[in-house]
Amino acid sequence: MADFARSAHAGVQAQLDRLSRTSPVGDRLGLERIAVLLDRLGRPQDRLPPVFHVAGTNGKGSTVAFLRAALEASGYSVHAFTSPHLVRFNERIRVAGRLIDDESLATLLTEVISAGDGIEPSFFEVAAAVAILAFSRTPANACILEVGLGGRLDATNVIDHPAVCGIASIGLDHQAMLGDTLAAIAAEKAAIAKSGVPLVSLAQQTEVEEAIVAATGAARAPLALEGRDWELDPTLVPVLPGAHQVRNANLAWQMLAAQDAVQVSRDAFVRGLAEARWPARMQLLAPGPLTAMLPGRRVWLDGGHNHEAAVAIAQLMEPRAPFDLIFALLRNRRITEVLDPLAAGVRLAQTVPIPGHDHHDPRDIAAFAQSRQAPRHCYPAFSVEQAIERFGSGYDDGASADILIFGSLYLAGSVLAANDEVPD
Repeated sequence: MADFARSAHAGVQAQLDRLSRTSPVGDRLGLERIAVLLDRLGRPQDRLPPVFHVAGTNGKGSTVAFLRAALEASGYSVHAFTSPHLVRFNERIRVAGRLIDDESLATLLTEVISAGDGIEPSFFEVAAAVAILAFSRTPANACILEVGLGGRLDATNVIDHPAVCGIASIGLDHQAMLGDTLAAIAAEKAAIAKSGVPLVSLAQQTEVEEAIVAATGAARAPLALEGRDWELDPTLVPVLPGAHQVRNANLAWQMLAAQDAVQVSRDAFVRGLAEARWPARMQLLAPGPLTAMLPGRRVWLDGGHNHEAAVAIAQLMEPRAPFDLIFALLRNRRITEVLDPLAAGVRLAQTVPIPGHDHHDPRDIAAFAQSRQAPRHCYPAFSVEQAIERFGSGYDDGASADILIFGSLYLAGSVLAANDEVPD
């Protein structure tokens, strides 16, 4: 699945257009291209502040948000590289606490794409190189890198000696790239382990834990595994809702405790949890053009797009059931795995497209759901705007149920843009 990016800044857009012409479509794993690219750029990965490296299937982005908030609450300056972006490419790169500005981004994209001549680096490899180069040129106290896909062959895995590594929840995802079994996927993700570098992991299914133990043992990396080496602290409750976010907060705390490059007190960590923000993760939409069409109704947005995420969000929405659903899904996802966990709580569902991306036809999703009555009432719409207009215009007999928009981070990004809630 290809990444996409647009920018209102002419210089950034010119370089993104250039990248689209020279970069191969789709995901490509491997460290050869990123290694050569960074060598040509002077090995900026060797000039980073202490690195926190986070992998996983679900929760790694939230863990990054908690790490950053805690470090900043302690007075530290923090770089962060995350993916994907929701609205603007700039969201991927936070330099010393601030999203990279357009002028700097245009300059760095130009430099990195030029250095990649003849290599054909992927979109993600260029993004990672831009981030690492930017981070190497601006002082900070810490640097957080979120793995893009897998771990072993992900472009972020060029860091030889991070301060600490972390593994969030692992589930079946990207099987075509990472393997058909949980054990195979876990082995790929756990291969961020480095000799002598502590690795902290949440408790996992048995075969996942076995793969993590094997990978850290082979790398001679000290392992701190939840349930074996540390216990979940239920009092570490972040502002982001859900039991899964309590687990992610605990992972962030244990990662901080496992390293000695920077010091964060428990009080500072708790303050950080109260301030952490991570857009499109069970986000209550603010007043805006979309929500204005739904007076008196709460609209929740989550970019979850796999089975584990759907289970977690279904648990959060259970007290709000019956709720209404706006749903979309990329074609490389199985409808049943993502829709089924939510179906029992849904009063009325509308399926929508994801413009610019290879997605399941909304009519196909609706027909499939209707054939199984899961959810019981499910209809296609041409767009999110049409679905919301229907919910707000008496289409549903004036109901006051909460609405959940779910199924894709790309969908979430388009919703935030339409509601004038661009992440900053």
